[in-house]
Amino acid sequence: MELEALLNYPRALPPMSRTVSDLLAEMNKDDPSPKRVAGLVAHDPALTTRVLRLSNSAFFRVSRQIGSADEAVALLGMTHVRSLVMAAALGSSFKNVPGVDMVHFWRYSLRTADISRSLASLLRQNEGNAFTAGLIHGIGELIMHIAMPDVMAPIDMGTPPLDLRRAEVERSALGYTYAEVGAGMAEKWQFPTSIVSALKYQAAPFDGETYDALGGVLHLASWRARAEEIRLDESGLAATFPDMVGLTLGLDLDSVLGKDPTEWSFSQALSAFID
Repeated sequence: MELEALLNYPRALPPMSRTVSDLLAEMNKDDPSPKRVAGLVAHDPALTTRVLRLSNSAFFRVSRQIGSADEAVALLGMTHVRSLVMAAALGSSFKNVPGVDMVHFWRYSLRTADISRSLASLLRQNEGNAFTAGLIHGIGELIMHIAMPDVMAPIDMGTPPLDLRRAEVERSALGYTYAEVGAGMAEKWQFPTSIVSALKYQAAPFDGETYDALGGVLHLASWRARAEEIRLDESGLAATFPDMVGLTLGLDLDSVLGKDPTEWSFSQALSAFID
């Protein structure tokens, strides 16, 4: 299936709920209203539950339990609430995907998101955008598996989804990768252009007209999360580290490994996606 056809496949992209659409419209304003954002989140009980689970997880290390949408906006700020809303919306949209272990997928995605945010902080990039981009960077894989399961099955057999060579194999077989598919989805869902660009160039940050710094962060973060998933040893980490991407960002292997999450399990945050 060609990329354009895939992005227009009716069942591949979950429809955006009215609540999420209204939230995006408000949060995309130059001066969004915290009160209206909190009110929209609170209007959707399922969305509220997922947002609060993420708010109170180890990711945000809040000093006290957050019990309402108003408190989440006040304590975490608009940037992080936007990330939580989109994460919660996607978690409810993708439930059962052929050939994909969803618990495994979201655990890996949460790890990538946390590392992305940590690296963004080190590089003085927007942490909220890095977290969001890290969390949804693999969404293209879900869309591809929904739209063309028979095509993806043999690719999965030869090169599992979290293999470090996955993007290369997809491009050889299909002419595009999960990165372009995820970027197309993000554009349709009205994500900021910086996130769309980072998703598009995450597998190859040098391929755009200019080097995509957030794409580079995603590249390093997903490499680290995948390396952890496949349990690379010290020599394996050194051999596969994306040197050129790291060098361009001013990060070496030790810098990236130093941003490993303190809690790899993320059990509370994971419950926002699989319950």
